[in-house]
Amino acid sequence: MAALGGARRRSLLLLLLGLVHGAAAMFVVKDASGTACIMANFSAAFTASYDTGSGPKNVTFDLPSDAAVSNSSSCGGEHASDPSLRIAFGRGHALALNFTRNATRYSVGLMTFIYNLSDTQIFPNASSKGTQTVGSATDIRADMNTKYRCVSADRVHMHNVTVTLRDATIQAYLANSSFSKEETRCEQDGPFPTTAPPPPPAPSPSPTPESPSVHKYNVSGANGTCLLASMGLQLNVTYRQEDNTTVTRVFGINPNKTTAGGSCGPQLVTLELRSDSVSLLAFQFGMNASTSRYFLQGIQLNMTLPDAREPTFKASNSSLRALQASIGNSYKCNAEEHVQVTDAFSVNIFKVWVQAFQVQGDKFGSVEECQLDENSMLIPIAVGGALAGLVLIVLIAYLIGRKRSHAGYQTI
Repeated sequence: MAALGGARRRSLLLLLLGLVHGAAAMFVVKDASGTACIMANFSAAFTASYDTGSGPKNVTFDLPSDAAVSNSSSCGGEHASDPSLRIAFGRGHALALNFTRNATRYSVGLMTFIYNLSDTQIFPNASSKGTQTVGSATDIRADMNTKYRCVSADRVHMHNVTVTLRDATIQAYLANSSFSKEETRCEQDGPFPTTAPPPPPAPSPSPTPESPSVHKYNVSGANGTCLLASMGLQLNVTYRQEDNTTVTRVFGINPNKTTAGGSCGPQLVTLELRSDSVSLLAFQFGMNASTSRYFLQGIQLNMTLPDAREPTFKASNSSLRALQASIGNSYKCNAEEHVQVTDAFSVNIFKVWVQAFQVQGDKFGSVEECQLDENSMLIPIAVGGALAGLVLIVLIAYLIGRKRSHAGYQTI
């Protein structure tokens, strides 16, 4: 009987611990084809402070077992926001994890908690009613293609709410609809061994490709040509290979294997290039009506990298200010121009000559030279001027010396 009573007490203790900390649950976000892009398994507790008629009050509650993934969760997409997991529960409460990434890591860039003060079971005697929203950045981050693992309590403080995750396994940007075998551990689970394995030998540098062929592109719409461009293009892409080494490769755009298209708009002109490996390379030109100038404001790249851990590479930036000229004029630069799009992607542009918006027929307008060409012209002019000045000084010195030598002789 004593043994039976002890077993019952242990079972009751485990049950109470489960009620205190909540049970871990699995949450999965899938795209339209049913492929998982986010998986998360954790238990969560919430501590919130709210106002009542008798003063502030604190309440603590767990993520319930019937919490479910909301339909507003998303895998993101080419023209959509980054992936997000939204877990709904109770009377209008929700916990949202919004993911972001760079070339090597992903993270929960923002955690948001939405709670409904009208829920009297959780917030009795609340002075105000309705939905409140709080949010904060987090330290939940992991290497790409690894899962984030944190057994310890991971607390995220959001104004008057603290969210505590326990025994968390989280991964976004899934490669095969399942957790990776490799993991990135949180700092709370440390300490970890400080001796790092020796770095792999550096790969031999790839030979620098030759300058790409210069080709002329044009984009036309209902009102005629809206973009003329003549240029050679190289893409610099940094990515992680299948063996986990990071490399930077240079890809030239071969005009003979590239198709061109685009669109004309009153405020935006787009040139789109496509080839076998590059599904989209888009150059977007915008204009500033107040200054009557146009400029390259955006570049987008979608391409396939067969030797990468993630073969599909995407990068974009819509806040550039390159290749600027007055509307009606053309921009020209013989020097190589380097446009940094993201940390992992940049474009080398060779012998560019471009004009957007007001294009007369199929001819470039008056040329505005780039600063690089103007600087390169100043160097030979300065050298030539210095040489001319030196020659003039030598000539003057010679004439003065000759005059003095004649003055030293007297006629008899």
